[in-house]
Amino acid sequence: MKYFIVFISLWMISAKCFSQTKKDSLEIKRAVLDYIESQHTPNPKQMEQALHPRLVKRTFWTDKETNKDYVRETSAESMVMLAESYNRKKDKFPAVPKKEVKMLDISEKTASVKLIADEWIDYMHLVKLNGAWKIINVLWQFNDSTRHK
Repeated sequence: MKYFIVFISLWMISAKCFSQTKKDSLEIKRAVLDYIESQHTPNPKQMEQALHPRLVKRTFWTDKETNKDYVRETSAESMVMLAESYNRKKDKFPAVPKKEVKMLDISEKTASVKLIADEWIDYMHLVKLNGAWKIINVLWQFNDSTRHK
């Protein structure tokens, strides 16, 4: 019994030391919101602060001529450029855009998040480096997958 109590105590201490904090959760959500909000109101600096410089954003696409599927990739640099111009005319999003953030898993230095926006879903991986949470991977699709052409 004595060893069991010691084991449980150590397990609880170690779980506390390596689990996410409320601050981590808020910082992860902020990075995800910076990512989407920088597209709502064009803001490349806001996008840049959300992304790790080695981010890769991927989706599937279907070639119109061959009808074969393939993977398309976008870089952090391209996403920053997109944030500068994508919604400049204020015609890409509704007046009140949808931006639902679902935390799927958070560890000490990594996190998985699902962003549900108006017309698409983004699955994101974030990494905590030097105290800052950054989006490093994104896999996305339109809600209507037939739009991937």
